[in-house]
Amino acid sequence: MTFIQLIEYDTTQKARVDELMDEWLATTEGKRTASHEMLGQDRDKPSHFVNIVEFPSYERAMANSNLPETQHIAEELASLCDGSPRFVNLDVIREERL
Repeated sequence: MTFIQLIEYDTTQKARVDELMDEWLATTEGKRTASHEMLGQDRDKPSHFVNIVEFPSYERAMANSNLPETQHIAEELASLCDGSPRFVNLDVIREERL
């Protein structure tokens, strides 16, 4: 079953967040279990972002979260946020390609 994790956060340091994402992509090459990632920026509140990450399963998502590289990036990201990031874990129960 496909699993989606949403990560919502507010930051005024988008350039540094982008650098962190590039660092994570480089350091987790061949290890990460995420299969697809998208980042959205709120049009009405430009400092608000939603990262949408797709995994083949909840178990694979948890394996990815437990990677030391992911832990490091998560800590760094949290330090760049205004408040704590919000994580939402979703089992995909219906999917339509439109």
